[in-house]
Amino acid sequence: MGDKEKMEDKSKKTKQATVKTAAKKAPVKAAPVKAAPVKAVAKKIERTVTGKVTSNKMDKTITVLVERKVKHPLYGKYINQSNKFHAHDEKNEVNEGDVVQITEHKPISKSKSWVVTKVVSKARIET
Repeated sequence: MGDKEKMEDKSKKTKQATVKTAAKKAPVKAAPVKAAPVKAVAKKIERTVTGKVTSNKMDKTITVLVERKVKHPLYGKYINQSNKFHAHDEKNEVNEGDVVQITEHKPISKSKSWVVTKVVSKARIET
């Protein structure tokens, strides 16, 4: 047998093999499956932080300083870290020094994506 004959024989065998496997596979009728109604309640995680108001000079906007203690990974010493957030105050009722709770919200402006949810404590007014 020459090389060409070997190649032709192989191609014939593979074609026959594919035909045989296709013939063996009969369509299997599966029982209809009823899909149970699934109630997908995706509760969004709300980020809420508490901080001290440092500025209320803008209209309907306050600046809140949020401080937290973080343990240093190597030395183990606790370090004070802080972030400042701009929060929306619809009624302009929050003053400097108040402790407020703010919640993340969809962006209201370029730098403001938090909303005041409640005033935890009012600042003392010293006279």
